[in-house]
Amino acid sequence: MQNSEVGSVFSYQAVYRLLCRIPKGRVTTYGDIAKALGNIAFARAVGNALHANPDGEGFPCYKVVNSLGALSRAYAFGGLEAQKKKLESDGVTVENYRVDLEKYRFEFDLL
Repeated sequence: MQNSEVGSVFSYQAVYRLLCRIPKGRVTTYGDIAKALGNIAFARAVGNALHANPDGEGFPCYKVVNSLGALSRAYAFGGLEAQKKKLESDGVTVENYRVDLEKYRFEFDLL
């Protein structure tokens, strides 16, 4: 992400661009995305952006979990079970609707 995209201005498009950087087999958190955008206070707004995601395949929001590794009950493209299946198809182990963040977490390089 270029410096011009990082800062204290929030946009859904910036969230969607970050989603595309998460590698297959990895997950990130709402807070990690907010930090990459320059302000941890954006975490709730990140959730709103994911729920409004217009393209679940193009912008893989299923790769975002909460700070405890828990999947989203409000996953916009089919709910909890659909998110679990997508993560498992990527090679992420999901147990009790949680992922091991120590093993699967992807953190963005901050500029």
